[in-house]
Amino acid sequence: MLQHPEQAIIRAQLRQNEVLKGMSEEDRAELEKALNIVDGAKSDYLLSQGVRDMEQYFILDGILKRTVSNPEGKEMILRFAAEGDMETSYAAWRMGTPTPYSIVCVTKARVARLPLPQWVDFLERHRATKDLFESAVMRLMTEVMGHTITLHLLDAPGRVHRFLRKRPDLVDRIPQKQLAAHLNLSAETLSRLRQRGKI
Repeated sequence: MLQHPEQAIIRAQLRQNEVLKGMSEEDRAELEKALNIVDGAKSDYLLSQGVRDMEQYFILDGILKRTVSNPEGKEMILRFAAEGDMETSYAAWRMGTPTPYSIVCVTKARVARLPLPQWVDFLERHRATKDLFESAVMRLMTEVMGHTITLHLLDAPGRVHRFLRKRPDLVDRIPQKQLAAHLNLSAETLSRLRQRGKI
């Protein structure tokens, strides 16, 4: 990252990340040396389901999605994440299993990334950041679990209302076809609910 032409902007974006914003300048400088800045196009895969070579991602710009696919290729979108958020396969790495999902760019996106073993090594030397990170991982897992339960328990308007309440910042930024898929609706049903003022 140290040679990146937009280094100053990237530093400011990293300071806004939920896990990194409390870091000292010294710790931040150490981490920055290990970060690789990647610009992804819409639909680019940052991580593919089933791999063991994992990375930690800090989202600087754009939107990512976490997806899982069955052997027939049917995809389920587990969550969306945007600027200031992160994506990780930390739990799978800790358990020594392949990553159970893919991480894909929904829009053009920029992320700062580093190999997960390197990130874990950094965390072991920076306890406060490790505590923040592990809390964020727990919130993330709870979010995915909550979404999965919602798909079973709520009707279509209820699922739409819940997403609006949880992520109003993303409603108009996510392509409607993908938002509909996330909520297990047809694009037509989502459009109809929006026209009725439900979202």
